[in-house]
Amino acid sequence: MDIAWRPTERYLARSRLRRFAEEHGHRDFGSLYRWSVEDLDGFWRAVDRDLGLVWQAPYERVLDSSRGVPWTTWWVGGRLNYVATALRHDPSRTALVFEGEDGTTRRLTYGDLASAVRRFAAGLRALGVRAGDRVGIFLPMIPECAIATLAVSAIGAIYTPIFSGYAAEAVAGRLRDCEASVLITADGFRRRGQMVRMKETADAAADGASVRAVIVVRRLGCEVRLGARDVWWDDVAASGGGGDDTFADVPAEQPYMIIYTSGTTGRPKGAVHVHGGFPVKAAQDLAHCFDLQPRDLMWWFTDLGWMMGPWLIAGGLILGASILLYDGAPDFPDAGRVWSIVERHRVTHLGISPTAIRGLMRAGEEPVRAHDRSSLLVLGSTGEPWNPEPWWWYFGVAGERRAPLVNYSGGTEVSGGLLGCTTWTPIKPTSFSGPVPGIAGDVVDETGRPVRGAVGELVVRKPWPGMTRGFWHAPEHYLATYWRRFPDVWVHGDWARIDADGFWYIDGRSDDTLKVAGKRVGPAEVESAATAHPAVLEAAAIGVPHELKGEVVIVFAVLRPGRESSDALAREIADKVMELLGRPLRPDAVRFVADLPKTRNAKVLRRVIRAAYLGNADLGDLSALENPAAVDRIRELVSENVS
Repeated sequence: MDIAWRPTERYLARSRLRRFAEEHGHRDFGSLYRWSVEDLDGFWRAVDRDLGLVWQAPYERVLDSSRGVPWTTWWVGGRLNYVATALRHDPSRTALVFEGEDGTTRRLTYGDLASAVRRFAAGLRALGVRAGDRVGIFLPMIPECAIATLAVSAIGAIYTPIFSGYAAEAVAGRLRDCEASVLITADGFRRRGQMVRMKETADAAADGASVRAVIVVRRLGCEVRLGARDVWWDDVAASGGGGDDTFADVPAEQPYMIIYTSGTTGRPKGAVHVHGGFPVKAAQDLAHCFDLQPRDLMWWFTDLGWMMGPWLIAGGLILGASILLYDGAPDFPDAGRVWSIVERHRVTHLGISPTAIRGLMRAGEEPVRAHDRSSLLVLGSTGEPWNPEPWWWYFGVAGERRAPLVNYSGGTEVSGGLLGCTTWTPIKPTSFSGPVPGIAGDVVDETGRPVRGAVGELVVRKPWPGMTRGFWHAPEHYLATYWRRFPDVWVHGDWARIDADGFWYIDGRSDDTLKVAGKRVGPAEVESAATAHPAVLEAAAIGVPHELKGEVVIVFAVLRPGRESSDALAREIADKVMELLGRPLRPDAVRFVADLPKTRNAKVLRRVIRAAYLGNADLGDLSALENPAAVDRIRELVSENVS
């Protein structure tokens, strides 16, 4: 058994999960997990008490599936505004730390944050925002971003978080779909030293939607055009007077957020989340998987438009921890930026995607070792399956092999993780310990039967509070996406496998599956084999049609600095894949690219790669794409082949 990390006495002594388990009579993780999925009522009541949720009225029952499992409701009869729980902590304790790419910093205590939220919530009410109204939030990761999400939720309205890098039509499409009446934005922010003028994008988006008011934060202090519908953030915050100490009295099933998927597999979907769902799941995962506690400082490198932004804000604050927000690039002005932030602010919990780590690896180990990382207790990752080398680099170089690397996988529609690691259990490289407590996960074949030691579909057999309450105005699409394959079973859309020791792995999206010579394989397995070649930094594998074989593998490889592409090198990489996976999976071709098409949260868009390589005119939704030039290069490869 290739165990990379085992919990030391330090981690066992401080483990929230271990303490929680023992309080309920469970001496090991296996016993706790079985309880969590066999006794949903007892487990989730215990989670409620452990998190200290603040109820405006107690619930009568934990869950009700009388309308069918896909429409399960939670905390029946209970009234819960999650903001009351998030702001209940010692007002002198640090709630939020901010660093801008330009070096500016701000720090808010829980008292400061509660006061700002109440003032802005009162200002929204004065502006005419009512419970159930939709509000778009199009902001960089600045303090006002957290204040806005909490204030909108506090008054019972519903916010839609929007990626700060979207173009106007992508913003407008989301505003139209959720029928937002108000948009909150900023004058701009800096990205890699360049000014990003958000207000101009927001204006164009608002023109294409039914927005009646645009609230503008002064982030850069640059000149902006104000029209009849525009109002400064400071004026809204001042218009409500001293603020309102009361939060809207809402049912636990009251929607508070409509968050759109990044569109990696097609048209974005608006997942509806409720006060008693997403925030509870986020806090539970942070407590049980990441062992986040009061006075810890957590930074997840993300954007509000990706679920990890709302997840960090709601979950971290519910637990009474401090959260760090950063609005810049991870490698600007140099590759030491992430590690300098860790050193400067004494970050204890750091979350970053595998793809971002692969990018930082290009600069070598020196930018990491130049900074003190002794504050780090827990490393986190999500977004893409790991390849072994970057996993070991993050764990070994950044974490010095002492901080556990908590791998975490789930998604927008599930409010956090389906699979994860914990600081109470051993960790294998690139793996998950298994399903997160409370998630009845399984891996099944095409008939729905459990499989072990082979790739299958990741499913969940029982409901959990964080399930989306459907897609906005599209209930049938929700059912078709997750529930039609097997009765009352959530099919997540990921390929997963469980090894002989019981560790779990994600092998990529099931719609990215490669089917070669009768064998079904996830792209991550091929990509890990390709990156085992010392010249390859990063790879993406797709399957394309073939007259005789049905489908063949094409690998797109990003080379390490100093390595030059050649036909001989392409053959070497293909041979390395064959050596590790067998002759049938030897790539038909290896194509060299400078970058892979990715979203800002570093998901590789294999769907787009495949469509571009096959010459399809319609590449689907590209609004989440960070680097359009990468798609252009793939199209050029097709042209070169044709010529």
